[in-house]
Amino acid sequence: MKDWDKLRIFHAVADAGSLTHAGDVLHLSQSAVSRQIRALEESLGTTLFHRHARGLIMTEPGEMLFEATRSIARKLDTTSARIRDSEEHVFGELRVTTTTGFGTMWLVPRLAKLFTRYPDLKIDLMLEERVLDLPMREADVAIRMKEPSQADLIRRRLLNIRMRLYASQTYLDQAGSPTELTDLAPHRLICQSPTTPQVSSGAALVQMLLAQNVASTLMVNNYFGVLQGVINHVGIGVLPDYLTHDFPHLVRVLPEIESNEVPVFLAFPEELRGSRRVSAFRDFVLEEIQQMRRPAEDD
Repeated sequence: MKDWDKLRIFHAVADAGSLTHAGDVLHLSQSAVSRQIRALEESLGTTLFHRHARGLIMTEPGEMLFEATRSIARKLDTTSARIRDSEEHVFGELRVTTTTGFGTMWLVPRLAKLFTRYPDLKIDLMLEERVLDLPMREADVAIRMKEPSQADLIRRRLLNIRMRLYASQTYLDQAGSPTELTDLAPHRLICQSPTTPQVSSGAALVQMLLAQNVASTLMVNNYFGVLQGVINHVGIGVLPDYLTHDFPHLVRVLPEIESNEVPVFLAFPEELRGSRRVSAFRDFVLEEIQQMRRPAEDD
């Protein structure tokens, strides 16, 4: 077996932290993987892993080698993506990350249009509040509620949003419509906890509202849950204003109360500038944003 194959096996073991798991990925037996790791260690004259009952821990030389193989793997991924991209045809996997709220309530409902346009596209959608590392290729494209600070990213501002108060007309008919901030006290507030990972302006608004000593609260750790509470008449919810296009029956409560403006950015690594899949996804999102901005009478 050539040394390149040994490096590939080493990378899989270092990434998995286990000979068994690496073997599963590589479709090799644990003993075959172990032999190749030992052969690589002998050829380099060093120990790459400390072995113990709970798994493997990389030595300092192992970490140095893993950094090198990880860089090679990223470059291979990028090159493979460019090779697979076609000037006429968009296909293959695109890894997209965004927040749970924006992904579930805005992006996913629109993806049928994208798949109709590009039926061979495969999207791996990662919804989480954690900011994935685009230069490290944890994702290909990100839609984030703040401007990315990492270097070597192409970014595009999509829109600005604010968190506002909404309720269903049914709830307001039953519980009454507050006309000033202090009127919130007898109502049920549906929101994310200020300690939940979210944009700081949204957390600040919630903290201010909770200070009104509201009688009852429903805390949900994402905006999709808050939306479900609002449309099912549970109470008054704190939601992003982009929802009003898709949920026109939401009734805004206390229009003078809102969060600071939150910028929404689309970003991807500079090395994917020429990717047809990335361009197709970016253009699609921009088209949908423009559609959303049109006056209601044009819909």
